[in-house]
Amino acid sequence: MATPTDRQYSESHEWFLHQEDTVTIGITKHAADELTDITYVEMLPVGTDIAQGGSIGEVESVKTTADVISMVAGSISEVNDNVTNDPSLVNSDSYGEGWLVKLKVSDVSALGELMDGATYDRLHGDS
Repeated sequence: MATPTDRQYSESHEWFLHQEDTVTIGITKHAADELTDITYVEMLPVGTDIAQGGSIGEVESVKTTADVISMVAGSISEVNDNVTNDPSLVNSDSYGEGWLVKLKVSDVSALGELMDGATYDRLHGDS
């Protein structure tokens, strides 16, 4: 599966999909595959203000626990309860049903510093 081209990607393997005043955040398929079986997802609650570069929560697998970092500042407007209840969605559908949080944002300029899908693929071999 090629990395979707409708979003931006960070060096730390998060993806960011900007739609109007909302940015949806998840982790990439590459990251999910590296973590192997994801067993636990905990995101900060709705209403939490997040600074650019701040953690929005963590994903735990049989191998390790990883912080999920936001490259944009905003306020958490929605948490995907489906992945909290079934963390395997992050492994099986990283770019769809496995999204993690939505942030309400006013400045998305930081997204311009991130990678597009093709660049992410070249660096991480997703295909």
